Amino acid sequence: MEEVNKYESGVGFFWLAAFYFVNCARPGDLVHAFSFIPLAKLTAIAAVFMLFFSAGSTSRNFRDLPKESMYLLFLILLLFLSAALSPIWKGGAFFSTLEFSKVSVAWLLTFFLVTNLARLRRIMFIQAVSVAVVSAAALIKGHNVPRLHGVIGGFYANANDFAFAIVLSIPFCLAFLVSARGVLRKAAWCVCILSMTAALILTASRAGFIDLVISGGVCLWHLGIKGRRAYLIFGLVVAAVALLAVAGGRLKDRFSAISDGDTTSGAGTSYQARSALISRSFDAITDYPILGVGAYNFVVYSGTWQEVHASYLQIAAEGGILALILYLSFFYQGFKNLRQVFAQTQDPELRVLAAALHSSLIGFVVGACFAPEAYQFFPYFTVCYTSVLAAMPSGKRASESVVVRFTSSGHRIVHTQGAPVPSKQAI
Repeated sequence: MEEVNKYESGVGFFWLAAFYFVNCARPGDLVHAFSFIPLAKLTAIAAVFMLFFSAGSTSRNFRDLPKESMYLLFLILLLFLSAALSPIWKGGAFFSTLEFSKVSVAWLLTFFLVTNLARLRRIMFIQAVSVAVVSAAALIKGHNVPRLHGVIGGFYANANDFAFAIVLSIPFCLAFLVSARGVLRKAAWCVCILSMTAALILTASRAGFIDLVISGGVCLWHLGIKGRRAYLIFGLVVAAVALLAVAGGRLKDRFSAISDGDTTSGAGTSYQARSALISRSFDAITDYPILGVGAYNFVVYSGTWQEVHASYLQIAAEGGILALILYLSFFYQGFKNLRQVFAQTQDPELRVLAAALHSSLIGFVVGACFAPEAYQFFPYFTVCYTSVLAAMPSGKRASESVVVRFTSSGHRIVHTQGAPVPSKQAI
C-alpha cells in the first residue's frame, strides 16, 4: 500500500511540475510548433485528476489546509457569484474566473505533494529557470522591439506584466546562486539574473523598475548584509548600473516625462490615463460594493477598455469589498508563515529560501500598487511556497532540533538530527 501511495505521489508531482513549467515557461508562446498543442489545458486537466487521486497518498490531507487556502477558495467562489450577477458581462466574467480558478488546483496540489525541501526547491527552480529562459528569448528575438511588447505571447506580451513576473522570480535565482556549489552553477545563475534584469530594463516599465529596486533591496538585505556576502551586493550593484547605462535609455525617458511634467509624450499621457482609471475604479466600487462588476469587466465599465493599474483596486472593483478583504488576508498569511519560519529555524538552507520568498512577497505588495496583476498566478504560487515551508515537519524547522556551535576558527557548525552540517554563513 505504501508503494502505491509513493507511486501516486510521484505521478501527481510529475503533472504538478508540468503544470508549473507550462504556465511559467509558456512553451506554446516560445516555440510556434507547440502552439498547436493545448499544453495548458492538458496539464490543468491532469492536475485536477491528480488532486483527487493524490488525496490520502501523502502525509497531508484536506484537514491540514491552512487559512490562506480557504481565503483563496472563498475568493474564487465569490468571483463566480460576481460573474453570475455581473451587471456588465456575465459570460466574460465567468470564463475569466474559470481560467483563474486553475491556480487553486495547483495551489492545493502543491501543498499536498510538496512535503519535503527537495520538491519545494524543484518547483521554485522550475519557475526561476522558466522566467530566465523567457527573458533570454525575449532579448534574442526582440531586443530592437520597443519595450519588448508582444515578443513573447501570453501574459508576457504586456511589458508591465513581463516586468512583474521577472521581479517576483529574481529572488529565487539569488537564493539558488548563494546555495549553488561550483563555479559553473554559480555562473549559470548569474547569467539568469543578468538576462532577467536586462529584459526588465528593456521593458521600460517604471513600476517594474521601482519594484525591482525595493524587492532586490530586501533580498540583498537578507542574503548580502545579514548573510555577510559583500560580493553579492557589489556584483549586483555594478551589474545593474552597467545594464542601465547600456540599455536604460527608454526607461530614463519615461521617468523624465513624469518629472518634467510632459503631458504630450507617451509616458506623460499614460500617467494621466492611469490617474483617470483610478478615479473610475472608485466609481465602480461605490456603484457595486458587494460583488463588483465581474472579473476583467472593469475594462468595459471604464469606457476606455483599459484596466486600472492597481491590483487592490482591480480586485475591489471586479469582486467587491469582501473580495478585497479575502485578497489581502490571503497575502497577509504569506508574511505570517515566513515570520513563523524565521522564528523557528536556524537551518541556513531554509532561511535562504524564506528570505527569497519574503523578497518576492514584498515585490508583489509594492508591484500590486502599480499593476493590474490580481489574477496572475505567480504571487499565489509564492504564498503557497510559504505555506509549504511553514508546514514542513517540526524536526526540520524547529530551532530546538538544531544545535549550533562554533569552532576555534569562528566557523559555525549546525547539528540537525545528529548529523553535523558545516556552514560558514547564515542569514
